[in-house]
Amino acid sequence: MNAALAQRQEEPPQLLQSDRDGVRELTLNRPQSRNALSDSLIADLRAALEDARGDPQVRAVILGAAGPVFCAGHDLREMREKSGLEDFRALFRACAELMTAIVRLPKPVLAEVRGMATAAGCQLAASCDIVHAAEDARFAVPGVRIGLFCSTPMVALSRKVGNGPAMEMLLTGNPISAARAREIGLVSAVFPDSELSAKTRETAEAIAQKSPLALAMGKEAFYRQAEMPLDDAYEFAAEVMAKNMTARDAREGVDAFLEKRRPVWRGE
Repeated sequence: MNAALAQRQEEPPQLLQSDRDGVRELTLNRPQSRNALSDSLIADLRAALEDARGDPQVRAVILGAAGPVFCAGHDLREMREKSGLEDFRALFRACAELMTAIVRLPKPVLAEVRGMATAAGCQLAASCDIVHAAEDARFAVPGVRIGLFCSTPMVALSRKVGNGPAMEMLLTGNPISAARAREIGLVSAVFPDSELSAKTRETAEAIAQKSPLALAMGKEAFYRQAEMPLDDAYEFAAEVMAKNMTARDAREGVDAFLEKRRPVWRGE
């Protein structure tokens, strides 16, 4: 066995995974590199999300990170080794596919953010359905400081917050606090660091108790209607709700409410 292969085999996995009570926890595990998104970590995340899609036991996903930093964005050392336009196109295409996979996963994804979420790390958090942050968390899209406008992080960020706050972050590159991130809608809730994991899991487990069919239909409908004109959005949402009402889970939910019992979901 050559030395390089032996070293790779000895290295810890870049992505950790655990399942409990219908919740899958995915943990970025490159703390020595500030959990930067290497090519291989992007691929691992995509594979983990695809696996979660097909696992009926998984009802919600928590995306967190080991160490003091959530994610420092793309791995700049790895990027510096790329040379051609096609190399960079492939990188940003793979990253975009990861972000859209989060949005299109028919199961809610919660980000648990400690420390900095920078550039593509901010993009990763913004792509999640719910973002919980520690009080000392910071968010930034600072590419402009090194001559590289954060154009791809801009897509997720601008869909999460208003144009003014997004442009200020993008044009200045300045980090914002967790409190400010909550004000502009990037973050759903802020907790003391000691409470963050418990609060995020509490939310994920509450979601996991709901009908998986309703969650899948509702998440897809939310993102699709957001891009539509008002009248089209109502027409689309009404059709989704009508179809939802004919599903077995909806009938079971109504019956359980009227009979004052817990519903039994089948995802159909």
